[in-house]
Amino acid sequence: MSYEIRNQKLACTDQALIEQLISNTRTGYLGLTDGDHPYVVPLNYTWMNGSLYFHGAAAGRKIEIIRENPHCCFTIAEDYGTMVSPIPAKTDTAYMSVMLFGQLQAVTDITEATAAMQGMLDKYVPGYYDKKLAQTHVEKYQSSLGSYTMVFKLTPSEVTAKENKMVEEARFYPGRRV
Repeated sequence: MSYEIRNQKLACTDQALIEQLISNTRTGYLGLTDGDHPYVVPLNYTWMNGSLYFHGAAAGRKIEIIRENPHCCFTIAEDYGTMVSPIPAKTDTAYMSVMLFGQLQAVTDITEATAAMQGMLDKYVPGYYDKKLAQTHVEKYQSSLGSYTMVFKLTPSEVTAKENKMVEEARFYPGRRV
């Protein structure tokens, strides 16, 4: 199923800008369907070779939902600030957002899973560790609740992006008045 962005003025097709947002934004939101109910989870993730990776416990509601229905939407957004106008209805937000649609897959290849976990370490704590992550750590790690870690991969079948650019002379700042 494919949807077109209704307000085409906001559609972003700049692939470099889209890749930059996906790569650099720290939190994304995984949207799943639990029967007839939506279920959205904020996650840390990494973007490598055209796929998005995240990890989590091998047990729990998220895992049960993914097993039942692997179709998902992953949303990433950055808020660039508010733009004001003397006309209240024209007050707006500058932002960029990307939505990735597809099916999740559990990563069973230990080399790929380790590379994804290393990608997350490189993104969130760059330079902190003096050695690369060992495959044995990924294979054997158990959480404090006793669950093993699973790595998931989303290779999107569709990507949409929107951008509302900041108009600097309209940027709101504390103390600004009409």
